[in-house]
Amino acid sequence: MRKKYPVVLSIAGSDCSGGAGIQADLKTISALGAYAATAITAITVQNTQGVRTVESVPATIVGAQVAAVMDDLRPDAIKIGMLTDVDVVRTLRSTLTAYPPCPVVLDPVMVSTSGRRLLAEEAVEALVDELFPLCTLVTPNLAEAAVLTGQPVGDTATMKQAARRLLGLGCKAVLLKGGHLAGQTATDVLDTGTEVHLLDAAHIESRNTHGTGCTLSSAIATFIALGKPLPEAVAEAKDFVHTAIEAGRDVQAGEGNGPLNHLFAPQRMHILEEKV
Repeated sequence: MRKKYPVVLSIAGSDCSGGAGIQADLKTISALGAYAATAITAITVQNTQGVRTVESVPATIVGAQVAAVMDDLRPDAIKIGMLTDVDVVRTLRSTLTAYPPCPVVLDPVMVSTSGRRLLAEEAVEALVDELFPLCTLVTPNLAEAAVLTGQPVGDTATMKQAARRLLGLGCKAVLLKGGHLAGQTATDVLDTGTEVHLLDAAHIESRNTHGTGCTLSSAIATFIALGKPLPEAVAEAKDFVHTAIEAGRDVQAGEGNGPLNHLFAPQRMHILEEKV
């Protein structure tokens, strides 16, 4: 037997302000006690007040980063976030399918909070066709679910319907995030294909929610890497995000939509026993 760190690979864009994307994923994975590896898909120029510009990393370089990590670190779970174009999507599929299957959590990032388009329209179809079949879980918000299904999504009933439609696109499970629902409760819908779970949390009034979706998806991937079954991984990740929002509510970084407090209670690095 030998010991190894549980490894999570984040494939996403870089946020120079540190609140979302690769930077949020690094903080989250580390805070939860796993080892974080990355493949950067884009360089974003942004801060808490919005995205100024986006520079895509060439698809060949994205694929090479992923292959380098897969060859050596052998991730226990993968989180996919911001992808910019069709070439990156297709390269990512061809790279990942060259290796043994690994749990994949896909956060289908399409538009920034400030309204800037982050995924080219023509890449949405490729995202579904190429990557959904590889995914253990897809985590769209209400707006993303509406784009993917072609139907408006605005309450728990339509969320359940949308989640079931998304399952029909090839992924194994869907977590439809209800953080933008009206009312005092944010309800997420987790559809595993055999069960539907409603996960409720009280809305927290805070201006510091930058990177919430990135944080949630990377936290889920981390709990999967730590051996949690999917419903438990989702529930624990949701609790982590909720507490991180609370912990960052009264501490400001930047003048706009600030980040969560990812490091409110960092954990010791987990060690797994691996058969050799």
